[in-house]
Amino acid sequence: MGRAAALGRYAAARLPGFALCVAVTAAASLVQALEERVVHHPYVEALVIAILMGIAIRSAWEPGPRWRVGIAFSAKQLLEVAVMLLGASISLAALVASGPALLGGIVATVALTLAASCGIARLLGLPARISILIACGNAICGNSAIAAVAPVIGASGDDVASSIAFTAILGVLVVLGLPLLIPLLGVSPVQYGVLAGLTVYAVPQVLAATVPVSLVSTQVGTLVKLVRVLMLGPVVLGLSLLAPRLRGAEAGAAGRPGFFKLVPWFILGFLVLAAARSLGLVPDPALGPLTRGAGLLTVVSMAALGLGVDVRVVARVGARVTLAVTASLLVLLLISLALVYGLGIP
Repeated sequence: MGRAAALGRYAAARLPGFALCVAVTAAASLVQALEERVVHHPYVEALVIAILMGIAIRSAWEPGPRWRVGIAFSAKQLLEVAVMLLGASISLAALVASGPALLGGIVATVALTLAASCGIARLLGLPARISILIACGNAICGNSAIAAVAPVIGASGDDVASSIAFTAILGVLVVLGLPLLIPLLGVSPVQYGVLAGLTVYAVPQVLAATVPVSLVSTQVGTLVKLVRVLMLGPVVLGLSLLAPRLRGAEAGAAGRPGFFKLVPWFILGFLVLAAARSLGLVPDPALGPLTRGAGLLTVVSMAALGLGVDVRVVARVGARVTLAVTASLLVLLLISLALVYGLGIP
């Protein structure tokens, strides 16, 4: 009875804040559904809408202690569960299907973009954590990568909000502007598919950028994008090992970190689910619910992060973040073009 009572108190304390985050998530999902009905593609995803709604609510009303526990729980623990569930969407089949030359090119593109983006952000005077978030968002899969990396490196809600807000805006501009490069550069449908897969942030946005062009562009772009998303696993694992260095003297004072400090539980869960999926141990009927569950929890967490954001902090770094994201994206575009022409893609 004692354990049940404690569990009840634990849940009751978190319920108001959690319910608020769920309400924001429902509103954001409704906006995305309306967007899809009108323009047929989610140019601005529910994840972005949720964090912007959360920021708007926080700017007009500061949640009191009754709400904060549940909001903090949604922003941290639920996000960690979402990252773990993402492992079920990772399969080595896409890696094998891409071929060794294109696979190596995609890995090199992600690695070079990570290094260049992080370097640009640091040169602009941005802190290490937000620099890493911007780099991962540009190099891998935009908002989803930012959301997955944030708990690993201990990024604050302000860091995540800044990264996602400006990356989301630029991501939409890329989707709208990328087709203009077809006549300008004279790229073929296959070349354009590779270019879209390497530069556009989210899988739905790849479809929005390629479906109007050709079926071949859509197929190639989706494959390249999926392989690029697979890079999230190694990057998250690597960052979990490097995360103690971000804490500097604090980590040093605490002595040698244990294994579960170096590799958090949700990263281990991510790797276990990814391995199980690759080995065929995760049944196909379970993949849809797991993927949708991860996506839903991520949106709830983004709503929670938005509710904890001080908009004045975001505004102070806005210009530098915008410049860093823009410069990083241009670097990614140049690297991607070099890959397309360097591999001799027809």
